[in-house]
Amino acid sequence: MALSIWEALAVLAAGVGAGTINTIVGSGTLFTFPVLLATGLPPITANVSNTLGLVPGNISGAIGYRHELGGQRRRVIRFGIVGLIGGLAGAILLLALPSKAFDAIVPVLIALALVLVVLQPRLARALARRRERNGTAAPSDGGPALLAGLLVASAYGGYFGAAQGVMYLSLMGVLLNDELQRINALKNVIGVVVNSVAALLFVFVADVDWTAVLLIAVGSTVGGQIGARIGRRLSPTVLRGVIVAVGIVAIVQMLLK
Repeated sequence: MALSIWEALAVLAAGVGAGTINTIVGSGTLFTFPVLLATGLPPITANVSNTLGLVPGNISGAIGYRHELGGQRRRVIRFGIVGLIGGLAGAILLLALPSKAFDAIVPVLIALALVLVVLQPRLARALARRRERNGTAAPSDGGPALLAGLLVASAYGGYFGAAQGVMYLSLMGVLLNDELQRINALKNVIGVVVNSVAALLFVFVADVDWTAVLLIAVGSTVGGQIGARIGRRLSPTVLRGVIVAVGIVAIVQMLLK
């Protein structure tokens, strides 16, 4: 599909915005997906092209957070495998199910994730006190509960992806005993895996608008570096506030569409 110069600039700008917010929080799809629909792309083609275009931005953001990944190799491998499985399952669901299959449940999932984000410090302290009473240590990788949660969030990410980063941050924030910025770095790596495996499948079996992919890829790559510079400087409290704000926007947009 041929884009006018103004449409192309809009898609490019949306890509920059998506790459920036994806690196800081997630939910970059909220920038790009509506713009692609406005250019006349069918929803599935827009979703597929968006996923492909955001992969370079995910990689760019992960590189920007490479310092915070130090000492997390085991987690990266473990969570990456879970993201691979979940992302592939979600991409298959996108191609097999009606486009509105997740519409009812997604706002609920995001709302629950936001509650966890807000309550994360209190929940983390409560879990620490409970472990202290029981004489147990926190699992370094979050245990089976975190892996199950990441699997579901990754399946959603492969299916659509708006606010999947919020879900990752809420789950890991509660179940991992670590700093929010280091958790954010993990979120970016999982996003790379999920979007990449979904994109690889889409290349072979779905309709792709390569002009849109290229524009979003360029924009999101730039945005990924911008997001890393901004996100790494935010305090945990401010970062948590940004997460909640973005999540609320995602819920409102999904309920109104």
